[in-house]
Amino acid sequence: MKHNLIEELRWRGMLQDLTPETEEQLQKEITIGYIGFDPTADSLHIGNLATLMLLVQLQRAGHKPIALVGGATGMIGDPSGKSAERNLLDEATLAHNQACITKQLRQFLSFEGENAAEVVNNYDWFKNISFLQFLREAGKHLTVNYMMAKDSVKKRLETGLSFTEFSYQLLQAYDFYWLYENKGVKLQMGGSDQWGNITSGTEFIRRIGGGSAFALTCPLVTKADGTKFGKSEGGNIWLDAQKTSPYQFYQFWLNVADEDAPRMIRVFTLLDQKTIENLEAEHKATPHLRLLQKELAAQVTKMVHGEDALAKAIEASEILFGKATTEILEKLDENTLLEVFKDVPNLEVSKQDFEAAPNVLELLATQLEKQIFPSKGEARKMILGGGVSLNQNKITDPNQALDLNLLQGKYILIQKGKKNYYLLKIIA
Repeated sequence: MKHNLIEELRWRGMLQDLTPETEEQLQKEITIGYIGFDPTADSLHIGNLATLMLLVQLQRAGHKPIALVGGATGMIGDPSGKSAERNLLDEATLAHNQACITKQLRQFLSFEGENAAEVVNNYDWFKNISFLQFLREAGKHLTVNYMMAKDSVKKRLETGLSFTEFSYQLLQAYDFYWLYENKGVKLQMGGSDQWGNITSGTEFIRRIGGGSAFALTCPLVTKADGTKFGKSEGGNIWLDAQKTSPYQFYQFWLNVADEDAPRMIRVFTLLDQKTIENLEAEHKATPHLRLLQKELAAQVTKMVHGEDALAKAIEASEILFGKATTEILEKLDENTLLEVFKDVPNLEVSKQDFEAAPNVLELLATQLEKQIFPSKGEARKMILGGGVSLNQNKITDPNQALDLNLLQGKYILIQKGKKNYYLLKIIA
């Protein structure tokens, strides 16, 4: 083994529960472990990333990881942590989601070497099992009393739980058994809300053939105040750049609270203990520099989106601090441009009025009357004083012609003073 996985998870705060003798098993031999990901969306989010990092750590410790895409269980819906019945997805949507998630999983694990990762889909074995065959082979090995004792079931009994979702626990247990028999899997991991489903699998394996299997869970990642981590005002923070842009993704980590940052950098990065503790000490000495958040944001954005996307996200983040050049501004795609300036006043002027304005002063004081400057005299005074920039270019002549390049062919970034920005859109 490269290092002790359990010790690594402990100092990172990534260990919640484990079955007896799990640590001994991991020290004894290369162990094959898996985590399941149901294709309920066409992208993983950072809640999934927390459990995915368990697989990454498993492989780094010298063991073999398997990521299971739940093509079959995704048709049912896991009741764990849910207060109401899931809406069932159609097969075309599930197939699309499976393909997208499989692609994402492959970017985090190594598929080479003696402990090369694998991605499997439980639909591949469930598609050949009839309902009656499943009841005969699997249904008799876990009692209803045993299944109802699980927290994921008990919490839903008051609000209602369909047989469809009740059966999920048995399907997940059978997954573990199938992987145990066919892939040599001895360990299942997941978030702490999966403990009931995972231990049903270890019990199923014991009852059906007397085998020994093991379970390990990590804490659900929550903020210091106990609220769920990973949600923004717009919903989940996704790993897909089309759903959450690299800029938004970077900003999310950059804005993590001081009390949450130490735990997040342990869970979501591969930085070693000494490096993290040194960062924490530096951060404590100069908290206003937000060194911990900056390193967290850089590490996770690079891991998920790559070096180029990280560089662009950092450049975009610096625009509001006046550090970005015109060239950087012009490189921003429209979505990122709008995201950077979503909290500044967004103004509009017609293309006809824009083209009719003979100079900068007329645009700012006449076409945009009182939206930026209270009067023409005030606008002239600030321009002459060097306090106005258009697209990061300082304007010092009120009579300067409007011959600048429009961002994305339709936007002008106006800066008044050091901190006041306006995004002007030229509309047809």
